[in-house]
Amino acid sequence: MNFELFFEEAERINLRLENVSHKDEKVGLLDNEALFQLPFICLAILILAKDRRKPRVEELGQLVGECIEKTMPAFKTSKQKIGWSANLRIRTINAMTFLESAGFIFINNRKSKLEITLKGKSLIGSALKEEDNLAYTLLEISKSYRNICVARQLDLELE
Repeated sequence: MNFELFFEEAERINLRLENVSHKDEKVGLLDNEALFQLPFICLAILILAKDRRKPRVEELGQLVGECIEKTMPAFKTSKQKIGWSANLRIRTINAMTFLESAGFIFINNRKSKLEITLKGKSLIGSALKEEDNLAYTLLEISKSYRNICVARQLDLELE
């Protein structure tokens, strides 16, 4: 089809293109939905469960949120407190349920703590072995988790 035939055909079928207005969005800032993807939350849970200090199940949603908040530059200056997000907590429960049913983690009911299985260690180990943004982010989440645990321990000692 040549150029002239295209426009003749467009006129004949009354083809109209809508002008999509662009919203003023702040580039580079993330909203809640950006980080609430189950695969990412699953990896964050696995990295927390891999640590020597096992997270308590009832604190997991807040811990994942706090770690994300401290790790991601877009959330460091945010007024939102991701650790308190009900949406994130619900998705964390869904991710934890998936990980448990897939055999990557198990919940020690006696201690109410999350523990990683060999299968989970293998998965997170392969993710950390790569030299990419995901591995870097997971290591930063791990560091944030350790810092949160140390800060909580220091707070307990001061009281």
